[in-house]
Amino acid sequence: MKNYTKVIFAFAGVIVINACSHNPYLTTNKAYKKQAKSYAKIIAQYPVKDSVVNSPYWIGTTNFNMRKPNFVIIHHTAQNSCDQTLKTFTTVKSKVSAHYVICKDGTIHHMLNDYLRAWQAGVSKWGNATDINSLSIGIEIDNNGSEPFTDSQIKSLIELLGRLKEAYDIPSTNFIGHSDIAPGRKVDPNRYFPWQKLSENGFGYWYDTTGIKVPENFDALQALRIIGYDIKKPEAAVYSFKLHFVQNDSTKIINDEDKKILYDLEKKYQ
Repeated sequence: MKNYTKVIFAFAGVIVINACSHNPYLTTNKAYKKQAKSYAKIIAQYPVKDSVVNSPYWIGTTNFNMRKPNFVIIHHTAQNSCDQTLKTFTTVKSKVSAHYVICKDGTIHHMLNDYLRAWQAGVSKWGNATDINSLSIGIEIDNNGSEPFTDSQIKSLIELLGRLKEAYDIPSTNFIGHSDIAPGRKVDPNRYFPWQKLSENGFGYWYDTTGIKVPENFDALQALRIIGYDIKKPEAAVYSFKLHFVQNDSTKIINDEDKKILYDLEKKYQ
């Protein structure tokens, strides 16, 4: 009987060890849960502690919901593996994060609740929006920045984007890249990213220059602004535009073919 008991305890110990070793992020998961609970306590406060209280009683509105994201920002990780990125996003000192990470085999790691604010966009601007982190979902794709994306990654990405678009009613225009919102500062996702394929699936717009005739008074820079680019640094805006729409051209000048593309996109994004 004693030997049988020892076997039972030994087996239970193996189960516990295996359970602990199965997920190497148990410690950081605890930190996530602790922080999420602290935010939940703040939301549950009524009336809010720092509000002006000069009425005889508190009245809570019945008409509210969670803030919802209105943009999706796509990145490449610029690191050498998915594991490296997961470690970066679970290290406090890195000060960076994303809602999703997509590995080369198509595995999707959902690292942050969609309603919470990730630190992925940094100093950025798209149209009149400036605090992009507060408005967006960030998706990081495992890619060192100079290689094509895998078919599995793009398949998983398109499936994920479809869910997000439906869940939050995100406009087609608002699926963009990090380089789009941070001209001159960021270049991700790289030139291998299949923006046209995404557009064909309803995420972002693409162009069709068939039969396009550009008016003589066409202002290409203003077209960039209408699409959403920050044109304070024109050359940087042009470069970011080409990373997205003219990926075989790394120049920072707008030629006649570029004008046709911009003229067509301007109409789509207006």
